[in-house]
Amino acid sequence: MKLSLCAIVKNEESRLLGCLESVRGVAEEIVVLDTGSHDRTVEIAKNAGAIVGHFDWCDDFAAARNEALKLVTGDWVLVLDADERLNGKAIPSLRTAIEAEDAIAVNLIRQEIGASQSPYSIVSRLFRRHSEVYFTRPYHATIDDSVGKLLQREPRWNVRHLDRVTIFHEGYEPGTIASQGKFDRAKAALERYHREHPNDPYACSKLGALYVQMGEIHKGMKLLNRGLSALAVTAPVAFELRYHLGIAYGQQRQFDRAVKHYRLATETAIAPLAKLGAYVNLGSALLQMGNLAEARRSFETVVQIDPSFALGFYNLGVTLRGLGQFEAAIDCYRQAIALDPQHANSHRNLGLTLLQMGNVLDGMLAVKQAIALYDRQNPLEAQRLRDAFPTLAAQRDR
Repeated sequence: MKLSLCAIVKNEESRLLGCLESVRGVAEEIVVLDTGSHDRTVEIAKNAGAIVGHFDWCDDFAAARNEALKLVTGDWVLVLDADERLNGKAIPSLRTAIEAEDAIAVNLIRQEIGASQSPYSIVSRLFRRHSEVYFTRPYHATIDDSVGKLLQREPRWNVRHLDRVTIFHEGYEPGTIASQGKFDRAKAALERYHREHPNDPYACSKLGALYVQMGEIHKGMKLLNRGLSALAVTAPVAFELRYHLGIAYGQQRQFDRAVKHYRLATETAIAPLAKLGAYVNLGSALLQMGNLAEARRSFETVVQIDPSFALGFYNLGVTLRGLGQFEAAIDCYRQAIALDPQHANSHRNLGLTLLQMGNVLDGMLAVKQAIALYDRQNPLEAQRLRDAFPTLAAQRDR
């Protein structure tokens, strides 16, 4: 099976080469559609051996992605953006998936680098080149609609899933979003689409979540609930609707309602990794309600799903400490630090718990390390700890 990489780009000279290098030896063809770059993007693509096309940007990602597909000649298409990388460890599974004769598309798990609460998502980025598989929706473009229609007409096809991380994505770091004005562009595009498709659950999910993220909570909740009332809601969309309703209720400190929606989100039939954020938020909401026993179970599920997730061990440590299980809490904090040595909260809580148990030497060392990290990350918390432990402040002043 010939695999083609397909990407749309604009002014991505700093990131494009890394994306293209990640598929070297995997994709037999590279197609790059430029939408108006004025830097070295096109030159970099050509030097990497890509077939380069040009497209006048029209505020429609689906239109651009479909134009790029016209240049593809492979049997299968892998779609990446310049800020994404293929995980080399997932290549054998990817190869196996596209060899299946009945596979029309493969849902992939993408790791959102820099996202602390919800670090994984499901994306439809790998599919068989087929005349009836194409992108729809101007923002958050997806093949799901066209694939769904094709499955109704030709039920012999199946959508497969890879349960391990296949794509690394760096585009959702807060600084990147702000610098590129992604919120404003997304809002304008989604609002235009929503006016034309007011009851589309996918549009309700994306725009409703964006409203909540931008502080327009009641406006967002109205859309999220409208999406849930639609007749046909796929499992990934149902998850997103429930998850973001949980966030909205949590922001209003209605934790009982937040818990309800997070629980329903965790019950949807999608990959466990993709539900990690719902389990994290469920545990946090339960903590706010004082339900430590159930919060513990939620955070234990988190670290079982992803043993490399430092925040999961930190939250489990907080819960165990609240339950009076200090030794177990210390183990969790140390595990979190082993996974993320820069996690100041874990150093702080480790120190405070050790001090609570009477281990003054190790406790003060951990607090001192927390202060050093907070000096760079959160100076106010660093000063608060110095005020609480004046001997450490005196050591710094000498």
